[in-house]
Amino acid sequence: MQLYCGIDWATEHHDVAVIDADGRVVARRRVDDDAVGFAEFLSLLAEAGDTADNSIPVAIETDRGLWVAALRATGRAIYPINPLAASRYRARHQVSGAKSDATDAVLLANILRTDLGAHRVLPADTELAQAIRVLARAQQDAVWARQQIGNQVRDLLKDFYPAALAAFADLPEGGLARRDARTILAAAPTPAQAAKLTPARLRRLLVKAGRKRYLERDTERLREIFTDTYLHQPPQVEAAMGIQLASLLGQFEAVCTAAADLAEAATAHFDQHPDAKIITSFPGLGSLAGARVLAEIGDDRTRFGDARGLKAYAGAAPITRASGKKTVVLHRHIKNRRLAAVGPIWALGSLRASPGARRHFDARRAAGDWNHQAQRNLFNKFLGQLHHCLQTNQLFNEHQAFPPPLDLAA
Repeated sequence: MQLYCGIDWATEHHDVAVIDADGRVVARRRVDDDAVGFAEFLSLLAEAGDTADNSIPVAIETDRGLWVAALRATGRAIYPINPLAASRYRARHQVSGAKSDATDAVLLANILRTDLGAHRVLPADTELAQAIRVLARAQQDAVWARQQIGNQVRDLLKDFYPAALAAFADLPEGGLARRDARTILAAAPTPAQAAKLTPARLRRLLVKAGRKRYLERDTERLREIFTDTYLHQPPQVEAAMGIQLASLLGQFEAVCTAAADLAEAATAHFDQHPDAKIITSFPGLGSLAGARVLAEIGDDRTRFGDARGLKAYAGAAPITRASGKKTVVLHRHIKNRRLAAVGPIWALGSLRASPGARRHFDARRAAGDWNHQAQRNLFNKFLGQLHHCLQTNQLFNEHQAFPPPLDLAA
């Protein structure tokens, strides 16, 4: 007898339901979110007919957490159901809007019973790939937080400290997020304090920040900027804004350090993975960007049946809406945003490393694509090539990926 299980996931407890092929409820129970509750859940499945040879598939509205990890260890098929999709299924059976955790567990089980083929099983990624996912996503979150706090710092500096913007905002390799910029602003969080920094003090701060080159040149430049004439807030207001800036800089320092530490850990784990050589053989992909790619696509080769699935998952493939005589091709908005964020980094980096990618990008621009459209098209092409290379265990080949025109080949 074919059975299906649904788990309505919550913070402190979970509602579990098991149904048969006809939709009849075989067993149901509410269990706690702990080891004892999981043991009760396994006992419930065993009583319903779960065996090692015929394990009951499980539908749950999340793809992470301790319960999902424990379910992985049992070797059964796990189907993460998007909560929005579950809501749409609920509307198929009732329009009153009534809802309860117990009925939602039955609903999730019924999704598997009626539409199992329309949903994707949780990928069977290796433990190393899962660890890379944790680190790469944490590093990406830290980068986004760094950008958010950096924008707050920049906006505050515009209001009372234009000298700091003139000194650091346009510097390469990070601007205000540079270590020397953070060190000097922490030592002088107001324009009045910056104007009092002596050349010797500025030099010591640059050394403290790890600078070894161009110390005299940059000391002179910073001294000239800080002692120049600018508009000022009233003294008490300026002092209050300095306190606010010091508080923001504390957060900024922490998130910058976290982003750097997590990047080092993510790349160290990624370099140990067998797929690292294939992924980094592509132009424009270094270890950190490669770790982000592997984190989102995983290393389960059965996850994407063809390259089209991977392209749609990344949001690189367009979506077509056709009705009657009207056909519209649009940019795909439902996608893995973390993987999509790698697209511009990958595409722009490849333009300097791959003549073929440069020719493809220029051809798309000449055909009328906007810059972002051309980047997305190149990203889409790379994803198809990556899928092929991973499936066949081959490294990227420039001449096969972008065959040169006949005049260049001749």
